[in-house]
Amino acid sequence: MKNIFLKFITSGILVLCLASCSQKKSEPIDPIKLLDGNEEQLTKIIIYDVFTPPVASRIYVYSSIAAYEAIRFSKPNAASIAEKLNGFGKMPIPDATKKYDYNLAAAVAFFKVARNVKVFSVDSLNEYEKTFHDNFKQHLDEATYTASVAFGDTVAAVVLKRAKNDGYFKSRGKSKFLGSEEPGKWRPTPPDYSDGVEWCWNTMQPMVLDSASQFKPNRPPKYDPKPGSTFYGMMKEVYDINKNLTPEQKTIAKYWDDNPFVIEHSGHMMFGNKKITPGGHWMGIAAQIIEQEKADPVKAAQTFAITSIALYDAFIACWDEKYRSNYVRPVTVINELIDKQWAPFLQTPPFPEYTSGHSTITASAATVLTKLYRDNLAFTDSSDYHYIGMKRQFTSLHAAAAECSISRVYGGIHYMLSVNTGAETGKQVGGLVVKKLLE
Repeated sequence: MKNIFLKFITSGILVLCLASCSQKKSEPIDPIKLLDGNEEQLTKIIIYDVFTPPVASRIYVYSSIAAYEAIRFSKPNAASIAEKLNGFGKMPIPDATKKYDYNLAAAVAFFKVARNVKVFSVDSLNEYEKTFHDNFKQHLDEATYTASVAFGDTVAAVVLKRAKNDGYFKSRGKSKFLGSEEPGKWRPTPPDYSDGVEWCWNTMQPMVLDSASQFKPNRPPKYDPKPGSTFYGMMKEVYDINKNLTPEQKTIAKYWDDNPFVIEHSGHMMFGNKKITPGGHWMGIAAQIIEQEKADPVKAAQTFAITSIALYDAFIACWDEKYRSNYVRPVTVINELIDKQWAPFLQTPPFPEYTSGHSTITASAATVLTKLYRDNLAFTDSSDYHYIGMKRQFTSLHAAAAECSISRVYGGIHYMLSVNTGAETGKQVGGLVVKKLLE
């Protein structure tokens, strides 16, 4: 009888403990972790859905702008970014008679935009969003929660209005770009000979650029297959470097590959290897700088927004030149003129060579991040660690961008002139972003 009584008491205590635990509120949401987590979740979806690098930059930029435009009201006198950009106009402001949680509003705006610009893996989004909504519901009264969600929706609607008319949906109906058989012009490259990606991306409406060709670079050297010509020298340089790559050069090339969908071939089998996009890599670097420098929530959201703007406009500027010059890739001419069996260290992405996209967008991102924080900002980049298991240390953001740029030569997919010219264009785009948004 005594044992039965003790069991009854023990069971009762256990039930009371479980009830107490179930009623316990979760910890309040950390605004920085929420902003960072939102961007990380978006990166995971972009990787899973295999968006091209330019399209991925579009998803990042609209979502990040929306988050900033909602959260900025938590800091006095934080100015609108969107109102300084092309095509936005006046942004919504909160109702002074209502109480808001701007962290929640920012998250709502971020994901409403992401869903509509467009991501496909909505199931994982639904689960992620439910988690933070449930947490906010535990810590906010109903009126504040409702007002915050409504404000986030309002901000998202204005951002999506701009996105609807930026040229993206018209570009989806364009015919394929199959290259040219003219000597010196781009044509599909091995191993998969895919058609040219996003060949009309220069028709997209930029954020700060006056036009896609505002920083139009000089023409690349004329195709000339004769030994001793400028073109032949550029080609031979890539070949010689790739035939003698050091272990460190191979590591650098692999680290900055950022090819979102590499097709691996093994006998008669082939499979896709999904990785982070170039823009996603730099959004990850931005997240690390935010944490390292202990930015406040508004500064963090500003960092994501302005970095994404620099990336987005840099893609537009670079793709404008890529399909204007329509320059041949090293693998095509090296196989034709020097070595039929040669293959680049990295798989050549499916679009023309001049200029280097990595070089352009990384220089642009490094320029704005340096302005937002400081010169010679040393950091360890682990943004790609979950995907390739690698980290690297850098003495500054510009040093990281420079290493990324040269990695394309080590990879055998760009000429030296193309990475140097791309980097210069990227600095010009980033400088314009700084001038219009940060000075």
